[in-house]
Amino acid sequence: MPVSDLRQFKTETLTSSHLQHLAALAGAARADALQMISTSGSGHPGGALSSLDLYLMLWLCAGISPETIADPARDRIVVSHGHTVAALYAVLGNLGYFDIADCLPCFRRDGSIFEGHPGLAVPGVEWCSGSLGQGLSVGAGFALAARLRKLAYHTFVVMGDGEQAKGQLQEAREFAVKFALRKLTAIIDCNGLQASGSLQDIMPQHIVGKYQAAGWRVREIDGHDYQQLYGALRECHTKQDGPTVILAHTVMGKGVPCIENCYEYHGKPLSSAQLDDTLPALRGDALTTCALLPVSEPLSFTGWTPVPTEERVLAGTPRVYLPGKAIDCRAAFGEVLYDLGVANADNPEVAIAALDCDLLESVRLLKFARAFPDNLIECGIQEHNAATVAAALSKAGVLTFFADFGVFGVDETYGQHRMSDLNRTALKLICTHCGLDVGEDGKTHQCVDYLSLLLNLWGFKILIPADANQTDRMIRYAATTPGNIAVLMGRSAVPILTDDAGDIFFDSTKPYVYGAADWVRRGAQGTIVTCGSMVWRAVAAHELLKAHGLDIGVLNLPCPAQLDTDALRQAAESGLIVTYEDHNIRTGIGSIIGTWLAEERLPCKFRRMGVTRYGQSASPYYQYQQQVLDEHSLARMVEVTLRQTLT
Repeated sequence: MPVSDLRQFKTETLTSSHLQHLAALAGAARADALQMISTSGSGHPGGALSSLDLYLMLWLCAGISPETIADPARDRIVVSHGHTVAALYAVLGNLGYFDIADCLPCFRRDGSIFEGHPGLAVPGVEWCSGSLGQGLSVGAGFALAARLRKLAYHTFVVMGDGEQAKGQLQEAREFAVKFALRKLTAIIDCNGLQASGSLQDIMPQHIVGKYQAAGWRVREIDGHDYQQLYGALRECHTKQDGPTVILAHTVMGKGVPCIENCYEYHGKPLSSAQLDDTLPALRGDALTTCALLPVSEPLSFTGWTPVPTEERVLAGTPRVYLPGKAIDCRAAFGEVLYDLGVANADNPEVAIAALDCDLLESVRLLKFARAFPDNLIECGIQEHNAATVAAALSKAGVLTFFADFGVFGVDETYGQHRMSDLNRTALKLICTHCGLDVGEDGKTHQCVDYLSLLLNLWGFKILIPADANQTDRMIRYAATTPGNIAVLMGRSAVPILTDDAGDIFFDSTKPYVYGAADWVRRGAQGTIVTCGSMVWRAVAAHELLKAHGLDIGVLNLPCPAQLDTDALRQAAESGLIVTYEDHNIRTGIGSIIGTWLAEERLPCKFRRMGVTRYGQSASPYYQYQQQVLDEHSLARMVEVTLRQTLT
């Protein structure tokens, strides 16, 4: 191959032979990108053509090839502005990552892996992108993972100039400098145009100043001059004294004179006549038409299956908390995280990271931070960047915990978690301060929609512990189980749960099983179904009702995303189910179970109790009273309902 000596930037400069071959490759790739967009009838030719030379140079010269896409030591290339995907596919196809003939007729077609934004099913794609402004955080996470895992790879991030207006990018710029991510290079496709017009008209920016102010090295080049592009990338790759950003000045629609510098072609395919005039010159052959190509069978690429990091993690010995003293679940999380650090300190297969957003003591990371300062990643008040960095770290093989308050870790960063879900990351999201339990901080901090939001993410497991012992088991489970897992808890200390005999309910002999509900109390006349910090209140209500001669069970449902239908059927057989939760009543376990009961057509009286309005700045005790959610209100509601049923 005439350009094989470019891999890992071995040669100092490009020869005339290199330049000729690059021009031929670029022409073929541009023609392929245009043809796939025209065949599908949709796509983004303008930015694809301006970015194509950047992609070609990166995938030719970086430390990655079709043979090394599963190598942990490979260089990482992240495409942030995913709408340029036609160019990405065209470059990858022409460089042997797959047969370009499999892509041309299937781009954006039913059943095809070649989606309208980069998808993980395509060989060579590291990150599924679509939400602009997140790519630099992804790159920062990959670069930090290299350091934690003691790998020497370089990370490149390609972005558009329009997305530089996004706030998350400023967070990522500062983060990269703070952590001295010298093996991180950003390349910005500066074509000066966006979907609706000129960048300067839509949102003027001083891109150079932004990066310089954050402490980045800045280089500006002609993004279509291969010699300049190669030299800049080689300097970043070899000197590694970054982080460095390369502003590559490009032309939207490059290579097609009739659409160059026309913002209208941001998302508008060329006409058949335009294509007929363009393709022969690009390909250098006799192709003069772009008739729709026949759709072939979708390419099947299952990728590689690396051993998940979690399968190498040593979970340590569970702690057991004794009854008689209330303990906050977040404290139990902090102890387990410390235990995991100790257990895996000499485990070469496992690197652990805990990310904080200036809430070190509140989310109980302090003990871990003091013992393992290099593994505590303090992000400051940068939740969006932290969420994406954490996800990328987990994607790169680091056991990653992102601990935050519910309003920040779920509500504020939902979009970031959605992209993590699409990218099949393995984030361990630990959110404290959920529900009305936050109390005096008031409605702005009372996260009463944590469950409903995360239930939209099909790849997340959701765990809600009822006391410190169950928290301990859940965190150890999360650390040793692949995939995205959210553990959600309140702020206040809660009693250690016991069984009818007064023994510890979640003792060390009871294994944690995802999806299993817990009969904390059995009852023949009805069942309170609850979870989290409401369980002990439900047990207190059970005792109040028992004193009135009523036999009501308490079922803890700690995994609302995977219902224990056998336990719920038993609950329905009691004749009454009351759902009781510290969550918006419209969208919590009440609506989940109510829907399930209706679909199963189970004859059971059903009542919901939950948060019916925003809370106040007041003690948790007052909050629950005002929302009729304290244990006495629960007992009264159950008793009234039972009396009505009996009469």
